[in-house]
Amino acid sequence: MVHILGDQNSVFNQFLAEIRDEKLQKEPVRFRRNLERLGEIFAYEISKELEYEEKEITTPLGTTKMQLLKNYPVLGTILRAGLPMHQGLLNFFDQSQNAFISAYRKVEKGENFTIQIEYVSSPDLAEKVLVLSDPMLATGQSMVLTCKELFTQSEPSHIHIVSAIASDEGVEYVRKHLHSKNVDLWVGAVDGELTAQAYIVPGLGDAGDLAYGIKD
Repeated sequence: MVHILGDQNSVFNQFLAEIRDEKLQKEPVRFRRNLERLGEIFAYEISKELEYEEKEITTPLGTTKMQLLKNYPVLGTILRAGLPMHQGLLNFFDQSQNAFISAYRKVEKGENFTIQIEYVSSPDLAEKVLVLSDPMLATGQSMVLTCKELFTQSEPSHIHIVSAIASDEGVEYVRKHLHSKNVDLWVGAVDGELTAQAYIVPGLGDAGDLAYGIKD
């Protein structure tokens, strides 16, 4: 299932608009904070889909019963661009274990590139819910390769993939290659075009560079 939060009228769209705005993008602190805010809103929405159980809470004046999370999801992200949004998710799921994956584009001849995964640090995912974030879902290749790499160690019971902006092509790629898995896709907006360099149009540019500075 694909959940597009930007289709709803909420303050979410203000933060999404600010990370797209080329003038406001000149403020890295603001850009990172807005990605973090988006992560917090995604976490709140995803929390509605998780399992809960009744627990008794003792207050200074008595007791009450409340529905609380049965288990916290594992939070994973693709370095480096995913870190601010990951922090937003972690702000809400503050008892979660965490996974980190280093993936990058290895440029070949011309404009061709392949996705390379260098590093994976993850807890056991068996029978757990995984929330995997990356601010941009362009071709979808990084996300699918990351999932497959994680699955070689252990396989979660459910996956929530989170991106601020996706392309039509990226959404379809994920659907095609993860169709046999229990996956929900959470995005702020879905844009229709990719450039030859696999940047989303209108998109926002390179989220990693905007958050942390231009890399060599």
